[in-house]
Amino acid sequence: MYENNYPNNYDHSVQGQNRMNHTNQSQGNGNTYQYGSNGSFSGANNGFYSERGDGHGYGRKPEKRQSSNFGVGKKLIIGICCGLLFGIFAGLGFQAIDFAADFMMPSAGKAQVQENSLSEEDSQAAGENDSSEGKNGTAQAEGSQVTMTTVTDVTQVVKDAMPSVVSVNGKYIEKMTFWGQEFSQEGMGSGSGIIVGKNDTELLLVTNFHVVQSAEELTVQFVNGDQAQAQVKGVDEDKDLAIIAVQLGDISNEVMDQITIAKLGSSDELTVGEPVIAIGNALGYGQSVTTGVVSALDRTIGTAATQNMSENMDTEINTFIQTDAAINPGNSGGALLNIKGEVIGINSSKIGDTRVEGMCYAIPISDAKPIIEKLMEKETRLKVAEEDRGYLGITGVDVKSEYSQLYGAPKGVYVSSVTEGSGAEKAGLMRGDIIVEMNGEEITSMSELKSELQYYAAGTTVTLKLMQAYPDGYRENTVEVVLGGSSSVQ
Repeated sequence: MYENNYPNNYDHSVQGQNRMNHTNQSQGNGNTYQYGSNGSFSGANNGFYSERGDGHGYGRKPEKRQSSNFGVGKKLIIGICCGLLFGIFAGLGFQAIDFAADFMMPSAGKAQVQENSLSEEDSQAAGENDSSEGKNGTAQAEGSQVTMTTVTDVTQVVKDAMPSVVSVNGKYIEKMTFWGQEFSQEGMGSGSGIIVGKNDTELLLVTNFHVVQSAEELTVQFVNGDQAQAQVKGVDEDKDLAIIAVQLGDISNEVMDQITIAKLGSSDELTVGEPVIAIGNALGYGQSVTTGVVSALDRTIGTAATQNMSENMDTEINTFIQTDAAINPGNSGGALLNIKGEVIGINSSKIGDTRVEGMCYAIPISDAKPIIEKLMEKETRLKVAEEDRGYLGITGVDVKSEYSQLYGAPKGVYVSSVTEGSGAEKAGLMRGDIIVEMNGEEITSMSELKSELQYYAAGTTVTLKLMQAYPDGYRENTVEVVLGGSSSVQ
């Protein structure tokens, strides 16, 4: 018979159950196993079957484990907060450093630049142009050195200067000979001009002589597209300059409100590397803008009039501003500006060599100013229609510089022949005479003489100053010539 070794007299009271539980807990560290009054089993590992707890406390997680989990989360939150605070304070610190650098750097740079290169007047001018350029330049300190950089935004400079620049379009008659027959056809040429003054009746513009040289009719187009007829007021072929005039009565009030007179600067103050802006009627398409720098100063080259030189043409040499700002056909007579918007040169596209790039030239404004002022004082004359023009009745050639040096001949037009019955013959002109002046205008070439005659009709009397050869040298003589008609052309 199976012997029951387990007691049958269990105490089912609450106190007995508690004692049993207490006994089981106290013996839980041993290797014996105990049974509770409800038949549950507990072993030495204290909770081996804790997941099967019946709600009387068995299977609960220890309080120590719950406390440990809460501590890790708290530390994580604190760490995140510390990181955020560190980032905020670090960012504020960097901002403070940048602000201090921005505040102190311009002051140090300005003081250094003024000490080394800028006068007080230049600094004020630079400050006045801050609004037009955005910035004229920034100073960056590197040890004890200051580097100046120029901003290339010239929109405001162009906006202010564009109303003073015009397009000049000319109509001319091109003559050709084919199989002994002479033909003529009408052509168009384009250039640019700069508004340099105004008197009681005229608006005055400067351009290149080669722009107006052979034009039968001149038209000026203003910044808004309106056009008006223009007349040549005076020219200087040697310097390739001309002044043209537009009658104020031919300009509407709307145009007058939009155009401005250009500010003339000084080319004597230019430095190599200084930024410049060219504005002109490139290729006849209308006003366009190019930028560059002053590449060189006082470049010695032939004038525009000598680019297509012949044996009978003199080769007077002038000096020019060289720039890499693009100056193309049609830009001739336009403005070369400094960063202040002042005209420091008059562009010429006929100077230079087509085999190279980035070498363009302009007449220095300091050289041009006295000539411009002189030509502006001349009386504006209207050209006479070709069929009505008067002629001297001579053929002539230019007195070249080499002949002047060898024989002491004055510069002018050498009379090589005189037409029989012409006004020149009647006035006593002879082969060998040299014409040096007509009606007070200096004559240095045959082309200048022809240009002057365009303003005189047949039958008009003109005064010529001659240099006539004698055994003891040349003597000055003045004669009056009545111009003949086209039959006297040689």
